[in-house]
Amino acid sequence: MSFGDPNNPYGPPQGQPQGQPPGYPPQAPPPQQPGYGYPTAPQGHPGYGYPQAPPVPQGYGYGVPQEMPGLVKTARVLLFIIAGFQFLAGVIIGIAAGALQDTSNAFGSGDESSTATGVIIAIALLMLGLGSLSIFLGVKFKTGRSGIRITTLVYSSLMILGSLANIVQGGGGSATFGGVISLAIGGIILSAMISGGAWFSRPRY
Repeated sequence: MSFGDPNNPYGPPQGQPQGQPPGYPPQAPPPQQPGYGYPTAPQGHPGYGYPQAPPVPQGYGYGVPQEMPGLVKTARVLLFIIAGFQFLAGVIIGIAAGALQDTSNAFGSGDESSTATGVIIAIALLMLGLGSLSIFLGVKFKTGRSGIRITTLVYSSLMILGSLANIVQGGGGSATFGGVISLAIGGIILSAMISGGAWFSRPRY
């Protein structure tokens, strides 16, 4: 008996695999295993279904403000404004001292007024120096550390003491009015330095 005889009427038709009943479609090939030229399906989302935490901003620690506090910004602006008035006062006082000395020299009393002129010039230089300090502190608010904060604390405290002296000795005149304004500005700056310690002590990377 021969197998696969094409003339056998009881054998499977030509092209039909052995063991497959006639009339049925041929069996589908087995599925290919991954890694044999077929792309694999994605194995899930990263994090196994849990949302990933947002990136931590660099340069700041936990609980540290990421932006300069509003009161500290106000104190910085006030320092710049004070510096402008201090420079202006220093220039005006210096010009007045020079004019006074020229007048005294014209009347032949330059030696007698030289001491007073020297005092006025010293006041003018002091105002210019304070103006430079105000600008320096205001600029350093952005990157300064605790030393800038302590210096500004002392500076604002002295400003408050000077304002109180002007209020007491002003007699209700222009000195009293200027003392009130200076007292308000010094109080704001002092409050900003007391409450803004976290900004000046933040970690740096």
